[in-house]
Amino acid sequence: MFKKVLIANRGEIAVRVIRACRDMGIATVAVHSEADKLSLHVQLADEAVPIGPAPAAESYLNMARIIRATHDTRSEAIHPGYGFLAENADFARLCEKEGIVFIGPNSGALALVGDKVRARQTMEKVGIPIIPGMKAIPKSVTEFEVAARSIGYPVIVKASAGGGGKGMRIVCGEKDLRPALEAGMREAKSAFGDESVYLEKYIEEPRHVEFQVLADNAGAMVHLFERECSIQRRHQKIVEETPSPALDPDLRARMAETAKKAMRAAGYNNAGTVEFLLDKDRNFYFLEVNARLQVEHPVTEMVTGVDLVRRQILIAAGEKLTLRQEDLRQRGHAIECRIYAEDPENNFLPSSGKILFLKEPQGPGVRYDGGIYGGWEVPIYYDPILAKLIVWAEDREMACRRMAAALDDFVILGIHTTIDFLKDIIHHPEFRAGRTNTAFIKNYFDGWKESGKNEDKLRLALAAAAFDDMAAATRPGGGPAREAKEDAAAPWKTLGRWRIGGAGSHGI
Repeated sequence: MFKKVLIANRGEIAVRVIRACRDMGIATVAVHSEADKLSLHVQLADEAVPIGPAPAAESYLNMARIIRATHDTRSEAIHPGYGFLAENADFARLCEKEGIVFIGPNSGALALVGDKVRARQTMEKVGIPIIPGMKAIPKSVTEFEVAARSIGYPVIVKASAGGGGKGMRIVCGEKDLRPALEAGMREAKSAFGDESVYLEKYIEEPRHVEFQVLADNAGAMVHLFERECSIQRRHQKIVEETPSPALDPDLRARMAETAKKAMRAAGYNNAGTVEFLLDKDRNFYFLEVNARLQVEHPVTEMVTGVDLVRRQILIAAGEKLTLRQEDLRQRGHAIECRIYAEDPENNFLPSSGKILFLKEPQGPGVRYDGGIYGGWEVPIYYDPILAKLIVWAEDREMACRRMAAALDDFVILGIHTTIDFLKDIIHHPEFRAGRTNTAFIKNYFDGWKESGKNEDKLRLALAAAAFDDMAAATRPGGGPAREAKEDAAAPWKTLGRWRIGGAGSHGI
């Protein structure tokens, strides 16, 4: 087993990996940009190494600096988390060349499934149903235009080298194609270091259902059932659950075997996810392979009892898979909500600034995976995910109630977050009935505004602001620790309109 692992990531996923390594008695090394020098993952790791300026291209995407940090700290393996270099076959190949274990698939499998176009070609060859789309990366806009006419509008622009909704754009007509391509390529380059994009037919209002797979280096493989990820905003998942309300035992079994067939065709090892779109007629189509740990992996852990990060590390260390398919079961129901530093009332613009107060939810069946703390400054440079809230219960309705209560108990002050937006999703009758699809947010939450405010949160906001002012007064010079940022949300602004005293108020 490894003695030391370097985590080539940041935020909540870096914290999650550190905790798994700690459970296994493995020392950890955090890497960080200049913007992240005070981040939680840096504080929790046994060692921390700076790797460059704030922009990801100069730090978290800088392969040479990460490899150097691994050698300098005598780490034996790298866990890439998700995003950044997690699905970069060149990085996995470089690790192999440098004698460093990459905790993920081998570079050959990663090159195949990480390239979404090549993956589609492979799946089609072995008879797996795929969405109509491009089978090669074009070299000119003209080729994209010809392909889009052949496929038929609407089409969707997708990044070839990554996932997570980065680079995706829906195009309904030819006049919108060029700007969508340019925007998608810029975003793909920024997120993955590769601007390659391709086109697929856009299937309207499907369900998004994925299957978790584990495979060891000797070819043994199991699936750990499905996750429903249909609640999405701008192609980014924000609520996930398992089991899927849409699947019956027969459909679940067919999709699961198709997922394993896809992974075998790719020669895949370690943890990975096969994603499908399920249309209104219950036909399913291969979407892509996410060749990494998924953001939503905790819901699978909650219903199966399997620690996926631990299993990733064991497989990477050469241990055989001890899980047997016939022994795996889904027990109860789990739901995850992603908590973003975004303003839902202002087109989900990212919200940076200091977290003045943090209250983490607790209770039976409640799990919190976070990468933040009170007093931390949320940077502007990275994906705005702050934390994940996961609940488990005996059935779906109880899980919904538990999630609603946990969101009520979750308080983050000083910045805008999506907590109240998520509450309304969980309470929505169509969600409670399990009638979800990828157009759910567009259909029911377009132009969302918060309907009510919490009196207790108002008191906390004012107290946090007062405490921050008092702390500033005790600093040398009596001034603030930093200049105010235009996009930093004052705590009272995060709560909308309010007043002290007067009829109908309780006062402070």
